[in-house]
Amino acid sequence: MSMEIGRDDGRTANQLRPLACSRNILNRAHGSASWSQGDTKVLAAVYGPKAGTKKNENPEKACIEVVWKPKTGQIGKPEKEYEVILKRTLKSICLLNINPNTTTSIIIQVVSDDGALLPCAINAACAALVDAAIPLKHLAVAICCCLTESGYVILDPTKVEEQKMKAFAYLVFPNSAISIIPEGSSHMEGELMEHGIITSVTHGVMSVDDYLHCLERGQAASTKMSAFLRRSLQSQAPNDSSRAG
Repeated sequence: MSMEIGRDDGRTANQLRPLACSRNILNRAHGSASWSQGDTKVLAAVYGPKAGTKKNENPEKACIEVVWKPKTGQIGKPEKEYEVILKRTLKSICLLNINPNTTTSIIIQVVSDDGALLPCAINAACAALVDAAIPLKHLAVAICCCLTESGYVILDPTKVEEQKMKAFAYLVFPNSAISIIPEGSSHMEGELMEHGIITSVTHGVMSVDDYLHCLERGQAASTKMSAFLRRSLQSQAPNDSSRAG
């Protein structure tokens, strides 16, 4: 059947939308980047590290703060969840012991949302942290894997596709790929980094087999995204004034 690749924009199930990344686009930020996947675009700005940590944070480590700014209107429950996931993800890739008792703020500005918004924001934030020369354990790439009602897995959905999905998973992989699916494993989260995945968030009803299928497809796509991210970061000098906005 051709149903498994019958996507409105003509892509195959595994095909990503065109990727674009620019750095050093904001004058006043310590680091900034834009990331686009098709018609979804996010700007990320990094301010810091600044002296002092936020309340209830460990002064022996650097503090990471994330602020999500929707395209229009006030921040709601989904955006609050995005902030939490982003903060958790970025804390796991930053070397927090290098600048203790400091706070680094990452501002996420949504420019346009045509699906896979959170992964796009994570990718923008990672590029902006590099632009700001924040010490990182490794780069990270994020992807959205969706499960259709008929049981197929598709990658990098548009907004219309997202609304038709039975379930989806936001997956964040480290730049250096290692095996993510240990034999005989049926865990959904916990000790994720040991198996080469930084963040895993699922919505909707998904079987373990479906989840592992998403992991497998997501990891394969993440190697392409990692290569694109590395090329983007290498080709753009951090202080390239021609990119300043």
